[in-house]
Amino acid sequence: MPIHYSDALADARLDEVVAAIDAGSGPGQLVVGTSALSGATGVLFIITLDDPCGVVAGRILTFSGTPINTTATGVGVAAKAELRDSDDNVICDGLTVGVTGSGSNIIMDTASVTVGRPVQLVSATITHP
Repeated sequence: MPIHYSDALADARLDEVVAAIDAGSGPGQLVVGTSALSGATGVLFIITLDDPCGVVAGRILTFSGTPINTTATGVGVAAKAELRDSDDNVICDGLTVGVTGSGSNIIMDTASVTVGRPVQLVSATITHP
């Protein structure tokens, strides 16, 4: 049987994620990459998040400021994402990336990314089980 946390504790845990992302010297970052994303490998684009990066309610961390537009620096299919603080420390990895209706953590306007082309972060959430 899986562990179940109370709603208050689940929200508190997600509040700690927000605090960790915002703990660097500036705003945190959402790093979106291919399935090979690791460090600088597989990075398709980086989005600077708001500070604070999001709000927590009802077991869901919803990132602020969306939609956010940026320009791709890599080429490939967006499949994974990481959340990093402004000092480039990975706070959370293994986030899923997809388009509207995919059920992914990170919702983009497209999964196919080309260098120099605009991309849009439509929304981003983390749901505590």
